[in-house]
Amino acid sequence: MTPAVVVVGGSVAGLATALALALRGMPVRVLEQTPVPPDGPPEKAAELWRRPTVAQSGHSHVLTSLGVRVLRARAPQVLDAAAEAGARMLDLMRALPARADDGVRRPGDEELVALAVRRPVFELVLRQVLRSLPNVGISHGVTVVALRTTPSGSRVTGVVTGDGESIPAHAVVDATGRRAASRSWLTTAGLPPGPERTAPTRVRAFTRFYRLRSPGTLPGPLNRGNAAGGIWDHYAAVAHLADNDTYALTLGVPTADPETTGMRYPGPFTAVARLSPHLAPWVDPTVGEAISDVRPMTLPPNKLCCAPGAGPIAGLYPVGDAACVTDPLFGRGMSLALRHAFLLAELLEDEPAAEEQAGRAARIADDVYRSWYEHAVREDAARTALWRARVTGSPPPAAPETARPALPEVARAASTDGAVWRGLTRVLMGLETVEDVLDDEAFRRRVRTAPAPAGAVSPPPTREELVAAVRNGAYA
Repeated sequence: MTPAVVVVGGSVAGLATALALALRGMPVRVLEQTPVPPDGPPEKAAELWRRPTVAQSGHSHVLTSLGVRVLRARAPQVLDAAAEAGARMLDLMRALPARADDGVRRPGDEELVALAVRRPVFELVLRQVLRSLPNVGISHGVTVVALRTTPSGSRVTGVVTGDGESIPAHAVVDATGRRAASRSWLTTAGLPPGPERTAPTRVRAFTRFYRLRSPGTLPGPLNRGNAAGGIWDHYAAVAHLADNDTYALTLGVPTADPETTGMRYPGPFTAVARLSPHLAPWVDPTVGEAISDVRPMTLPPNKLCCAPGAGPIAGLYPVGDAACVTDPLFGRGMSLALRHAFLLAELLEDEPAAEEQAGRAARIADDVYRSWYEHAVREDAARTALWRARVTGSPPPAAPETARPALPEVARAASTDGAVWRGLTRVLMGLETVEDVLDDEAFRRRVRTAPAPAGAVSPPPTREELVAAVRNGAYA
């Protein structure tokens, strides 16, 4: 009997990869270091589930159009189960500015959707669907400490757990998140893990969850399609819908900014949210009841494994954050992990020769991640320079000389040009890359010639007003 594919890590990337493999009839075993999640419906179990090893689990998430596209085509039962658990499908076309379009639906508009769901609920739904399939095993409380290899060390043949168990494997998938445990496994085996590219985000986020007091009644429009709020010249503030009438408010600020540290307390957090365009109704206590504390988190750096899958040993495959991390402010992580998971499962089902397999795996991962990594690095560098200038009172940095329009310029044009709005939204939702859209000359021409926005737009608080709100907020 062919050994199972062993997936190390039972979060989104690991569960998605296991699901993709199991749907192809391949035996799979998931090894997860944390205890078994609570029993019960996902929406209830999620509220009891503690994930100390997954820092981002308690922050806002959304499944972008790319993730929805993958599941519609490959595993629609997951979307059905998510809907049953209270997730909500958002029609992003509702955010298309009326002055930018004639209201006629165009080909491709049906893809502009997003799934509003808390990450723990989505993980529990994936787990529920996975467990309903044959030839699947999920083990909890298991830590992998080493690889088993062929005598030549050229191919993985299994893993060794912290308890000393040796588990044979047809292939090993590293879904351990941004700690990428396979790098330490390779080092232990005397094999260099290969280079990585990294670049800082220099952002910290503060998130708090709420529940609508009037079910199904939103306090305001989702001006960003899947969110309300914005990213401005010295901070960000957004509201993301989730499942079962819950939603999250998230504030983002520079890491090296002690004057905003007070946002970790409810009073200052609420004061800043009230000052932020589009967010004041969402923080009104008559609209939503807070159901969590304010959760601070320093966002991880962007990271890309160079040629993942083409390392020193065949049969070892990082997926999700173990392969690539992009700034969580873009909300792409879950969707990119889903895309990678199903493409990798197709490759493993084909069973090419080991040498060919490694090369194909590298090309798959490069296609899934590289463009988004490079985009996140560019945008983070530009935002960091602008935010730091506002914090220090320095002149804003000069815009880089490039033919590609900057995202703020594209966003302004999108408010009066429907084609620009669609292109920008397809990029932000992961359906098309920056190169596909922003490097198209016809698109650039539309950005340059789009009419100027009409009417005043509510401005965000100044840096001084924001700091005053943090200082004067009640530290309840």
